[in-house]
Amino acid sequence: MPTLLLTGFEPFHTHPDNPSAHAARELHGTELPGGWHVHSELLPVEPHAAGATLTRLLGERAPDAVLLTGLAAGRPHVTLERVAVGVMDFRIPDNAGQTYQDQPIRADAPAAHLATLPLRAVLAAWRGAEIPGDISNSAGLYVCNFVLYHALHWLNEQGRGAVPCGFLHVPANAAVALSVPTDRPPLPYLPQSEITRAVRVAAETIAERTAFQNEPAPSEPAQEQMGKM
Repeated sequence: MPTLLLTGFEPFHTHPDNPSAHAARELHGTELPGGWHVHSELLPVEPHAAGATLTRLLGERAPDAVLLTGLAAGRPHVTLERVAVGVMDFRIPDNAGQTYQDQPIRADAPAAHLATLPLRAVLAAWRGAEIPGDISNSAGLYVCNFVLYHALHWLNEQGRGAVPCGFLHVPANAAVALSVPTDRPPLPYLPQSEITRAVRVAAETIAERTAFQNEPAPSEPAQEQMGKM
């Protein structure tokens, strides 16, 4: 049974909630088109612990696709990340109280990795489901970017670079938006049900496209017969 690994993050900074965690928990165990199975896990908001957890999951689960998700408070809708860069530069502390500035993720690794998800297909599926979304060209330089870079680099090192892997940023939900002090600008938000629906549609599209790409080509006799019909 093919597996899609879905991750979310725990709450961090001043946010009392993380909508990516709710989506991951709700979709855990979901069956996707083509007999795919969703296995969900939450990652800590600390790069080294998150990287260790992700390495374990990638090794133990050997997923056929990887969809990482996290909160981008302030964005108005869901966004797919195009690229992960190999630098940490935190504007806020992680959940271990640490910050990093101009810190390479791996000194001996490429400056960046491109996501390998079918980005345009997911956008089209969102539009068909009446879910506004877009492609982002910056995952930031915080833990979200770190785990995307880490996953893509690990898969490449293991000779599994063909495994679809990418990151989906979700906007605030109501709990996050309501926690903003009244003297700060309000946050755009989506209901949690819509955020979860967007993640599900993305997961379904990834499964469908991956299954299609992995279908064996017709055998030569079958091709010849098709040509005679």
